[in-house]
Amino acid sequence: MKAARSAAALTLLLLLPTGCGSPAAEPESTPPPATGAPADPTDAAWAQLMTPMNESAVALLSLAADRSGDADVRRWAAGLRTSQNRELARLRPLLTEMGLPGTNVHEGHHMPGMVTADDLRRARALKGAAFDRFLVDRIGGHLRQTAQVSRSETGAGTRPDAKRLAAALVSARRAEIARLPTLPGASG
Repeated sequence: MKAARSAAALTLLLLLPTGCGSPAAEPESTPPPATGAPADPTDAAWAQLMTPMNESAVALLSLAADRSGDADVRRWAAGLRTSQNRELARLRPLLTEMGLPGTNVHEGHHMPGMVTADDLRRARALKGAAFDRFLVDRIGGHLRQTAQVSRSETGAGTRPDAKRLAAALVSARRAEIARLPTLPGASG
């Protein structure tokens, strides 16, 4: 059983691209003591990936209020931003429960579905329909990748609270992907 969990954690980590394969820098401060069950490698990898993925998606979605040329896209982005923030309100305490640092251990990594600093710079240079297409493309990738990673957690994780949250995210992603705006000239 332990070998199966280790293999599952390795599989989850292999889903990440090469840019994320380097070990993360040690946190500057000691993480808070775990108040719940200790972190299983799969549970820890999932929570430490989902948190920055949602944070970067929120940053991009926040730009829609000023950059989007479409009222429907602005409403969609505002609603999804609210949903992503609600997920973060559940993920951050989970990190604390597992005794994991609140820092982004994936800072600077380029991973599928991760909105990068370069993406945010590019988004700030776009406006109107070009911004809308960029937003929908990047957020669509985010939703699909976080659904895939969360499905892995539901099957391979060991913490019931993490698995419940992952299952809720998988369900949410189905609905969110179905609501992606369809824009002229958009990929995907």
